Amino acid sequence: MKDKKNKEQYNKKANKQNKNVNLKADYKWIITITLTAFMITFIMSIFSESALKDINLTLSILIVLIFIVLGIVFDMVGISVTVADKKVFHSMAAKKVSGAKTALKLIANNSKVSSFCNDVIGDICGILSGTAAGTIAILLANKLNFNIFYVSLIITSIIAALTIGGKALGKSIAINHSNNILYKFSCVIKVFTGEK
Repeated sequence: MKDKKNKEQYNKKANKQNKNVNLKADYKWIITITLTAFMITFIMSIFSESALKDINLTLSILIVLIFIVLGIVFDMVGISVTVADKKVFHSMAAKKVSGAKTALKLIANNSKVSSFCNDVIGDICGILSGTAAGTIAILLANKLNFNIFYVSLIITSIIAALTIGGKALGKSIAINHSNNILYKFSCVIKVFTGEK
């Protein structure tokens, strides 16, 4: 009886809190992020296609590794901005530490920053590394005179394993060192935010 009463009180409180949540979608942000994703993918695809065209195997592998590392790094930034301690950066900003104000702006917009880093950059890097995998598979199959299907299967699996394993490791590092990662990222992008 007591448990039932407690459960009812909890449900009422939860429903009351849910009513106060603003469920309006930010359509401006959705349109902006969609167009940004299109433009970045378009530009990076041009670079990727032109770089991988008539290229040797070593350079193709290097380009794929760059895409994988880029995806992992931005995934770490996306995680860091959501779990970073705002108080630390308020304290740093009060002491006029360079990059702290930029970090606070990123934390204030953490859902958008996380969406951009994890979804836009992370997914684009995944798509482009998959595309580059096809080029590597063709080069390897021709060089070793193997069946393209099996070579492609192995290359795609290796790239997927490196990406997933790298992101799993990156998430762990980002959660444990979120303030440091966010601070270093803020120091890099403060140039574009106009922070003095």
